[in-house]
Amino acid sequence: MSSIDDAPLALAQKASFDQVAETYAAVRPGYPAALYDTLARLDALNPSTRVLEVGCGGGQATGDLAARAGQVVALDPGARLIEAARRRIGAPNVEFVVARFEDYAPAPESFDLVASAQAWHWIPRDIAFPKAAEALAPGGWLAVFGHVPLAIPAPFDASFKTAFDRYAPGVWGMPPSQAAYLPSGPFAGMFARSALFGPAMHHAYPWIWTLDPETLGAFLRTDSSYHFLPERERFALFDALSDAVAAGGGVLPAAWETHLYVACRL
Repeated sequence: MSSIDDAPLALAQKASFDQVAETYAAVRPGYPAALYDTLARLDALNPSTRVLEVGCGGGQATGDLAARAGQVVALDPGARLIEAARRRIGAPNVEFVVARFEDYAPAPESFDLVASAQAWHWIPRDIAFPKAAEALAPGGWLAVFGHVPLAIPAPFDASFKTAFDRYAPGVWGMPPSQAAYLPSGPFAGMFARSALFGPAMHHAYPWIWTLDPETLGAFLRTDSSYHFLPERERFALFDALSDAVAAGGGVLPAAWETHLYVACRL
């Protein structure tokens, strides 16, 4: 996966999250408890840990990090997202900052863990790894993680394919944009090529997200990967997919995996 550049579509994708901040905060899923358990076993996350969270969004990971850490500084460029996350979390050990990671200037070696949930791919790689390493104290950790949707189960797959073929021809069967977080994606290699971290350890956590038509429709409206479609076709696709779930009984048991890449600063 390439770093996101400043092309018009990429800018629209970046801005889209803050435009739907309340929906994003309400509907986006959190992360498995086992992921935080893994970080705790590595001693990357403990009651004295100082965490810098990159791209906190609506706080999907922030609260769980705060519950296990001493201090969390949570960054996001979206002011509405920060406000939604602040209302959602309300933890006294969290400081929310409206800023891009690229523009934020932490004191050198002032954090023990830099964590990024579903956001690291937005940071140019020539900035991301050096800046994380500079922010980390000796022995500090970088943790990058994200969700990946798997295949749509039967009997929904046929109706989903029909909707995609109508409103987004050629897309059905292509890997989702989140597939970059799979082991076949770039993250482990990016850690290695930075030469700033030890070998990235990979962990996978499978889970099922049970979606009703309303939740599916709301989630899709927070997914920037559909912004290549004109608005009319985009929302028609979302409505068709929600209608397919309703027609199929009203419950979609969607299989997902969360993938974690974590490495110690050299």
